[in-house]
Order: sequence, then structure tokens, then C-alpha cells
Amino acid sequence: TEQPGMGTAVGGVVGGAMGVAGGATMGVAAASLLIPGVGPVIAAGIIGAALLGAGGAAAGATAGTALEDAVAPGLPHDELYVYEDALRQGRTVVIAVAEDEPQEEAARNVLAQAGAESIDAAREDWWIGLRDAEAEEYTGQGKDFSSEEPLYRKGFESALHPHARGKSYDERAEFLREQYGEDCASDAFKCGYDRGQNYHNALGEKYKS
Repeated sequence: TEQPGMGTAVGGVVGGAMGVAGGATMGVAAASLLIPGVGPVIAAGIIGAALLGAGGAAAGATAGTALEDAVAPGLPHDELYVYEDALRQGRTVVIAVAEDEPQEEAARNVLAQAGAESIDAAREDWWIGLRDAEAEEYTGQGKDFSSEEPLYRKGFESALHPHARGKSYDERAEFLREQYGEDCASDAFKCGYDRGQNYHNALGEKYKS
């Protein structure tokens, strides 16, 4: 739940971040939106349209083909599930687009000074929330989760990539090899991939309109 006055505070932070991130296009396209059941979101141009469009994060889970085609190059596809999870929790998502490294660093500093959580920290929090259940499931099959967790998690997260959602391992085998190399051939990766698909499908059922 956002604290009172958070919208104003976010507006100020975003204004500062946009100022240093540069680009009139970014400034003009930016908008603050309040989505029932999701929370306040700062969206900009094509990124906002992709995240908030029908079947996207606002719906809770299923980004689909429209999202993978629409997302701007600066927003990695393999991180979309982290943004979606934050939106489902009613958290505020701020995206600043920088034209070069100095602008990127300046934007990061503005956001960090305002107490923004990094994408890496958000990803870790997301996994911590799932880890115990996944460990129980994996060890229940007589496997060693403690040593195989990195590959298992990689497989789980790969299933949430827009190009893999709703697809079996065999259907996306070529794509997975291109993205993850030999890691995707391991049993731990495959098991994680299947669980990731189950997770995505469960979210789709939970948040479907």
C-alpha cells in the first residue's frame, strides 16, 4: 500500500529522473495512472502502452505477443515479470529512458536517493517469496535443490519470458538454447521451466478478467 502523499513524491522523483534522463519525447509521453487493484504507475510512451495494455501487467499476468512486440529495446524482455509482479502488489513502477551512460547514471542516482528499489533487489524479493515452495517441490522428487537451485531458477524465470510463455520446453527448445546455452539441457533447468509455466498459468487464471 502506498503511503499518503506518495503520488506527489513519485511525481517529483520522476520529474527529476526525466530531467536528467533527457529527451522531450520522454517528458511529453510520461503520464501517471492509477489502475484499480494495481496501484499508481508512471508510464512513458511505448513502454507504458506495453505494460498497461490489454493482456499486460494490468491484467495481472499474461503479456502475450502484443507485449513482446511493443516493449522498447531498453526494457529487457527477461525482466518483464519483475515489473508485472510489482504492479500486482500495488507498487509504483518508474521507468526512465536514458540516451547515454552519464544520463543513465544520473537517473539511477535520483531514483536511489528517493529510496527506489533496484530491479535486481525486486527480482530477489520475488524469488524469496517462491523459493520455499519450489524447494519443497523439487526435493520431493528426490533431487538436491541446494546445489541445483541456480539452474532450476534460471529455467523457472526463462518460462516467464514473453517468447516462452504458454509454450512447452520442446516448443521453445531452439529459443532456449540461443538464450541459455547448454544450461537449458539440464534436468534442473527443465524442471524449473515446467514449474515456471505452471506459475504463469496459475497467475493467468487468478487475474483473468
